[in-house]
Amino acid sequence: MSDDKMQTNPFAENEEIKEEQKEDIKEENNIESKEEEFKKELDDINNKYLRLAADFDNYRKRQAQERESLLKYGAEDTLKKIIPVLDTLERAKNSIEKTEDIKTVKESYEICTKQFLDILGKIGLKKIEAKDKPFDPNLMEAVMQTKTNDVEPHTVIAELQAGYQLFDRVLRPTMVNVAVEDDEENKE
Repeated sequence: MSDDKMQTNPFAENEEIKEEQKEDIKEENNIESKEEEFKKELDDINNKYLRLAADFDNYRKRQAQERESLLKYGAEDTLKKIIPVLDTLERAKNSIEKTEDIKTVKESYEICTKQFLDILGKIGLKKIEAKDKPFDPNLMEAVMQTKTNDVEPHTVIAELQAGYQLFDRVLRPTMVNVAVEDDEENKE
């Protein structure tokens, strides 16, 4: 072998080392640039999260205010519908003071009652009709039972206190007297 081949070129080694250092520097720069990108992305995500949290907090506060307002002023429309009945009652009162005719008093009362029931019906309130109907424990409360064979057993023979529904919800059940079979009459 020749001496040329045995000797290594010191400049060539330096060139290789420099190339490796350049690659290491590029890789470090690449890592630093990716780190910067990740930091920016993390900041963007964090900002979006903070905005979303603030929006949700505002939404929650707005819902609480609306709920409070609904509870406070929810009856407003209902009361606006009832005010004309108060006006009619006031006119009836004035009419009653000026008259001694019982028929006029009765007519005034009937007008007021009808007007009031009509308005309550428009709002969604309806009377539970029970008389002569089969007893329904979902709508009625049996407070009395009467033994009779004149009507079918478990038929309402008297309404003792009116019951009312608001749409499909029972506000107050109708208190009723219910017919039960009279065994003593059947024995005779």
